[in-house]
Amino acid sequence: MPSADSSRWHARPLADVERALGTDRRAGLSRDEAARRLGQGGANELRVARGRSAVEIAADQARSLVVWLLVAAGLVSLALGERVDGAAILAIVAVNALIGFAQELRAERAVAALAKLTAPRARVVRDGRSELIPAREVVVGDLLVLDAGDIAAADARLCEASRLQLNEAPLTGESEPVAKHAAELAADTPLPDRRNLVFLGTSVAAGSGRALVVATGMTTEVGRIAQLLESAQTEPTPLQRRLDRVGRQLVWASLAVVAVVSALGWLRGAPPFELFIGAVSLAVAAVPEGLLAVVTVALALGVERMARRRALVRRLASVETLGSTGVICTDKTGTLTVGQMTVRRLATADATLRVTGEGMRAEGEIAGAGADEAAVRALLWAAAACNDAEIVRRDGTYQGTGDTTEIALLVAAAKGGVQRAEIEAQEPRLRTLPFDSERKRMSIVRKRAGREVAYVKGAPEAVLECCTHFAQASGVTAFDAATRAALAQSVAALAADALRVLAIAAREVSGGKPDDEVERGLTLLGFVGMQDPPRPEAASAIARCRSAGIRVVMITGDHPATARAIAAELGIVNASDEVLTGTELERLSHDALRERAPRISVYARTSPEQKLQIVRAWKARGAIVAMTGDGVNDAPALREASIGVAMGAAGTEVAKQAADLVIADDDFASIVAAVEEGRGIFDNVSKTLAYLLAGNVGELGFMLAAGLLGWPVPLLPVQLLWINLVTDGLPALALASDPIDPDVLQRPPRPATAQLADAAGLRTLLLTGALTAAVALAAFGYELARGAELSVARNAAFSTLVFAELLRAFGARSATRSVFEVSLRSNLRLLAVVAASFALQLVIHHEPRVASVFATAPISLGQCVAQIALASVPLALLELRKLALRRTRRKEAS
Repeated sequence: MPSADSSRWHARPLADVERALGTDRRAGLSRDEAARRLGQGGANELRVARGRSAVEIAADQARSLVVWLLVAAGLVSLALGERVDGAAILAIVAVNALIGFAQELRAERAVAALAKLTAPRARVVRDGRSELIPAREVVVGDLLVLDAGDIAAADARLCEASRLQLNEAPLTGESEPVAKHAAELAADTPLPDRRNLVFLGTSVAAGSGRALVVATGMTTEVGRIAQLLESAQTEPTPLQRRLDRVGRQLVWASLAVVAVVSALGWLRGAPPFELFIGAVSLAVAAVPEGLLAVVTVALALGVERMARRRALVRRLASVETLGSTGVICTDKTGTLTVGQMTVRRLATADATLRVTGEGMRAEGEIAGAGADEAAVRALLWAAAACNDAEIVRRDGTYQGTGDTTEIALLVAAAKGGVQRAEIEAQEPRLRTLPFDSERKRMSIVRKRAGREVAYVKGAPEAVLECCTHFAQASGVTAFDAATRAALAQSVAALAADALRVLAIAAREVSGGKPDDEVERGLTLLGFVGMQDPPRPEAASAIARCRSAGIRVVMITGDHPATARAIAAELGIVNASDEVLTGTELERLSHDALRERAPRISVYARTSPEQKLQIVRAWKARGAIVAMTGDGVNDAPALREASIGVAMGAAGTEVAKQAADLVIADDDFASIVAAVEEGRGIFDNVSKTLAYLLAGNVGELGFMLAAGLLGWPVPLLPVQLLWINLVTDGLPALALASDPIDPDVLQRPPRPATAQLADAAGLRTLLLTGALTAAVALAAFGYELARGAELSVARNAAFSTLVFAELLRAFGARSATRSVFEVSLRSNLRLLAVVAASFALQLVIHHEPRVASVFATAPISLGQCVAQIALASVPLALLELRKLALRRTRRKEAS
């Protein structure tokens, strides 16, 4: 069977292609030869690699040290007969694992979704006869027959094309159908410009053609994407890495403290059972049992808020990754732009006019100095008359059918007061000369007042060569060399603004004129400049990214000049930034691209492999990279990126399955909103983790200090579990729902290696733990000093520690602002939870059946007031410290 190197077929003459494939471009293969090739090369199918099994995904959920610490704490609790506490801890672990399992199982479907792109059946020519066969039986050398509505069953080189247009958006990102031809191309022609090839999974929008199959299955462009998708590496999120680091630190810290206290007890001659109880108590004190629950709830609340802002999260852990994002690699079409061609300029012989407004609503205006109203109306009338598109209103919205360029012309005409219905009523259509890639123009002949009028539109050079006159305010004038030069400059000026330019012309024709004479002797009416305009909110969203320290990189299939113009309008690129094409990128090594990446703001004409290269180059620089995309070609880069963002409205199922986040409205501003939420989530996770760990440090410090002083074990394991799960865990859950700090996007992104708490945060954590331990130690020591029984001392220390933890939750909401500056109304959950936890603490002291479980006794009103007063000391001192630090910063700033 012939080799199927699809990277060269576009550059070879058809006779050479035919010879290399061992086929006939008219009769196709024989049935026997096709059967032989099928047996040798295998079926035309995308091979779906075996993903991780459900068992493997489940096993991955148990790789965190924090998970194992919690499991150990739960099993110890069960062994000690504390069934409720043990079951609660294990339930937390199980729920968190189930959520992670469900999220990752869905992510494994990305490669499988590629298989749905293949056509179920294909029409081929074999032994000179056309026949319909299962697409899986198509082989290299087959002659494909393509008609409107067909899906290409393989990659193939065109040998015939009649006004053939294919929709290649899922593969190349091109927003409009691509006109195809059979002529050979230059060897270095990039993939989006290979107009003589059709690709597996793309659909025929118009016309017909025949093509020789050059690649099937995994050797097609889509097959290569499937291979890239398999090779793309996913990594733990920054939050997962940080939590694992915290878990390891907790393990070693708890082991060290347990060893010290146990050694001291053994030297004192403490009974073995007391040593065991002390060791278990210390281990329980070291583990923040509510940590996973709090993190999961914080992420889930973020997911809910993101959904309200049009961002749908597919992987829970990826929510926080957004907050660390330092680079956003984004598509242009439909994300930074409205995703619809819009007329921006009109040019007549007398003036150039601006057209405002986006979308399919006829809202906007046409304005410009020196314009002749009649000339402008004639231009718009012709643009709408030479048009096959339709715009209808359904369910309160305008929807267009037909070519996007023609839809844009209808909208512009409506802005100038020209309605399609008016044209059809006054000038019924007689015949049409459709657009083709050789003429580069189309014409429609209409009947007006008993005469025939031909309206023509097309590429400026193709229309101008047919024009002998031009229209201006003073009337119709014959062309001369100076006028042609001036009009060429007008076209160049529009193109320099990254506009796609069409020329519009007309002429009266005598009845029965043959088609080849209709487009001769035309009168030029003017030019129309259009583009897919930037979304109104995109520029401000990019400005917010800049203030947040986030680099925006645009990756597009457009030509470099168009890409730079759009990027400049949006504020992505400046004079010193580079615009790199796919051809130039192909020549760069990984190391060279890594070095140049910070200077490149725009990539034009890229291939799927190159998108992957860009992501890997930024990741090699240590950046957290978000990649947006909607097509099949984006899927490998979406999976490889730190955070893959798929477009929900225009995105393919393959892209959505490969992504971590789906933007429902395809709007870049929604991505920025998601980044804001991600940062807010990190803040909430950080403050809740600091709150929990400070409590654990306080408990450990209290237990260690009591051991060093030679006192008996001050708290039982069940009491420590109560503190960690209820009086610590519930306020922490409420802290996780704190509103986002309004200046969260005024800070630079966090480095991937950043800790959950910086040096200042660690100092605060240790000080908080020390103060909490001190007040509990004071309550315990006071009772022992006055000769009270051990149970009474434990009772006092237990309630004091709980009250201190609950009151401290109010100060934990901000590291810089006081409790009086952070409104309680913004988080009523916290107020309710603290009040409920106070009530629960009193219940376990005064309800006999519950008190017997926790070894507690009733406390009087006086004791309660005294313990609350003592418990308020850490909060008061920490608030005074905040005030002192703020004054110091003000002095340093001044």
